[in-house]
Amino acid sequence: MTFREFLGVLGARWRIIAVSLLAVVAAAAVQTMLTPAVYTSTAKIFLSATQPAAASTNNQVTTYAVSADDLARYLDVLNAPSVIEPLRERLGLAPDAPLSVSGEVAQTSNIMTITATGGDPVLLARIANEAGPVLADVATKKFSPLLAANGQSVEATPIAPATVPTEPVSPNAKRNLLLSGLLGLALGIGLALLRHTLDTKVRTEDDIKALSDRPILGDIPMVKSVKNGLLSLESDPHGRHAESIRRLRTNILFVDVTTAGHSFVITSSVPGEGKTTTTVNLAIAMADAGSRVLLIDGDLRNPSVASTMGLDGSFGLTTLLLGQADTDDVVQRWRETTLHVLPAGPVPPNPSELLGSEPMEVLFGKLSHDYDFILVDSPPVVPVIDAVLINKLTHGLIMVVGAERTKKRDLASAVQSLETVDAPVAGFALNMVSSGSSTTHRYGYYGYNRDADAKPSRREKRSRSKHHA
Repeated sequence: MTFREFLGVLGARWRIIAVSLLAVVAAAAVQTMLTPAVYTSTAKIFLSATQPAAASTNNQVTTYAVSADDLARYLDVLNAPSVIEPLRERLGLAPDAPLSVSGEVAQTSNIMTITATGGDPVLLARIANEAGPVLADVATKKFSPLLAANGQSVEATPIAPATVPTEPVSPNAKRNLLLSGLLGLALGIGLALLRHTLDTKVRTEDDIKALSDRPILGDIPMVKSVKNGLLSLESDPHGRHAESIRRLRTNILFVDVTTAGHSFVITSSVPGEGKTTTTVNLAIAMADAGSRVLLIDGDLRNPSVASTMGLDGSFGLTTLLLGQADTDDVVQRWRETTLHVLPAGPVPPNPSELLGSEPMEVLFGKLSHDYDFILVDSPPVVPVIDAVLINKLTHGLIMVVGAERTKKRDLASAVQSLETVDAPVAGFALNMVSSGSSTTHRYGYYGYNRDADAKPSRREKRSRSKHHA
């Protein structure tokens, strides 16, 4: 995966990343708020052994440095009950009040650092300041018998008194939020890459380009508010769906120039990708441009063109192939337009044989001279071979791909099957694109009204009724 593809995955899956980031940060924030705050307060004292003037030979107070062994002993008993209980009494605390005191002795001096830990900042400062004198008093009485025998006592001289802490040492909100943000971002990116790896459906044009180098002729948005059926060119001619169909028509004209033909078969890899709806609307758009268009329902297994357009489908292509009628008797004109429709007719037991027969070839050759454009709606490629047989008669194959419906393996199988029989795809049409990813929605187009899907006005209703009359 290139860096550009990596960025593309992140852009496509940004919602996963955002949700993961917010979820982890929110969980860390809640955990931080629920965790009791812990403060520390530190005091530094100098411990020395003092001999009173009465016991001194020169009648002066003499101060001696406490030995390293004594300092180590005092440090060991700092948190012992013999020190903690007198400390509680001096502070006026209850006998079972919790106290946490620790100490550290400098290696080059008799300076001891006393640290009190707890949840009350004011009390902690008092504990750290009072722990030194209490330790010195207890050390003189209980832990320095030699000094006591010589009439000496241990003194604790404050060097840096403890102050009331303003910030807790735990939890560290800034650090927790920063680490949770990094963790959430990493988790989101990982989930996005995993989702991309496990994603089996075609969702964007890039997914199609990864499977074929043939051009994307258009992306057709998913419009749920189309009225009067599925024919957006009739029901909502200025909507997003209709405009995308016209753009597809224009791009197919360029393909028409390169293929030197005027007939196309419209298919898909599997059922349910909207090929029939796309074909019908595309035929209407071509007729609106002034061309004489013939729409053939070549899906002899599951015909749906006639029902989609509200036409009689009891006779059609199979009727002609059996020699039971003439072309003029079967081809139906679509309203007052230049679009003509040849339904599938009765469903035969051998559709593939009929589509690949000589009468089909002769019939298609005749129809090609009578119309400017011919569009054939065919069955999907993966289940049956019918589209390949029809493609031999036409000059190009357009494959409709349903966004978030078509599986990548099905599309790859269809493309490979067509290339194997030397019937490559002329172009793709990405159908059912969500409005958020449609280029129509992103860039807009001339004359587009964002409220096009809203309820039509009375004037629009009258105009449409006159048009359908």
